[in-house]
Amino acid sequence: MKVLHADAAAAGMRLDQWLAGLLAPDFSRSRVQALIRDGQVEIGGKPADEPKKKLAGGETVIVALPEPEPAEPGGEAIPLAVLYEDASLIVVDKPAGLVVHPGAGNWTGTLVNALIHHCGDSLSGIGGVRRPGIVHRLDKETSGVMVVAKTDAAHRALSEAFADHGASGGLERAYVALVWGAPARMSGTVDAPLGRAADRVRRAVVPEARADARHAVTHYRVVERFGNDGAGSPLASLVECRLETGRTHQIRVHMAHIGHPVVGDPDYGQAFRTKANRLPEPLRALVKAFPRQALHARLLGFDHPASGRHMHFEAELPADMAALVEGFRALGGRLPFTSA
Repeated sequence: MKVLHADAAAAGMRLDQWLAGLLAPDFSRSRVQALIRDGQVEIGGKPADEPKKKLAGGETVIVALPEPEPAEPGGEAIPLAVLYEDASLIVVDKPAGLVVHPGAGNWTGTLVNALIHHCGDSLSGIGGVRRPGIVHRLDKETSGVMVVAKTDAAHRALSEAFADHGASGGLERAYVALVWGAPARMSGTVDAPLGRAADRVRRAVVPEARADARHAVTHYRVVERFGNDGAGSPLASLVECRLETGRTHQIRVHMAHIGHPVVGDPDYGQAFRTKANRLPEPLRALVKAFPRQALHARLLGFDHPASGRHMHFEAELPADMAALVEGFRALGGRLPFTSA
């Protein structure tokens, strides 16, 4: 941990620029930006999530410096499910359990290692040595469609599309989640800002006025509902979630916030673990043994950064989640709720 004091000369400077100057040559500006976004930098005891934050001068800045890491990840022969590939980009169906890029505790065996082996020197390096070509990511235990840039131009264009959450057009993201219970309406929107929880890793719905609050909007649609809890309510439901914004853990936090956490979620669904006891065998054992959150990135659409052509990709549910859904489906369903 490093404690730094911003003097009067720092007034008006961007936080990432100021820190990069003090931490050079050990940390590049892109590395400093990653530290800020990962919540490793505090100003006045509060996380500083924005690299471009302007300093006023006089602040105390605390940086949690990570352990030394390899300068550059190497390629590893990890199987990839490639949905599409050309000279500009590659689209893959990421399996659950695969970390996207190297980091503390996961320096090898990541999607980046697999991509380096598959693509060789064609991966874009704009994202930094640990994240070459990465323009968005999925949680380790979330499966589904991802796009990775192979050129600097593609990286810039795709990064801009994800940064403005598709406001400029073209970007489309849809997830499938198996959640406990079912929302009262067949479709709806969760508009609730997200910020860091106490443990830094998790996120939580926070007041809009809080310094680290980030606008977050999820649109959901109930696809199926399963079983009956004995009081006239479904035991679980399959929900499609479409992102208007793309915050860390957004779907998982928003679903938990409205009282329907994702089945198997170890961070936001702990209070619902006993729900499995209401299920008949063998579904009860299947749910208790399910090792992750039942969340899958089903669809990704975007405008090709070189041709401008709209690209659209879908990935079927992975076998483990498909088996879980079929187990709930065997309970029987209920007629749809009205959306009124």
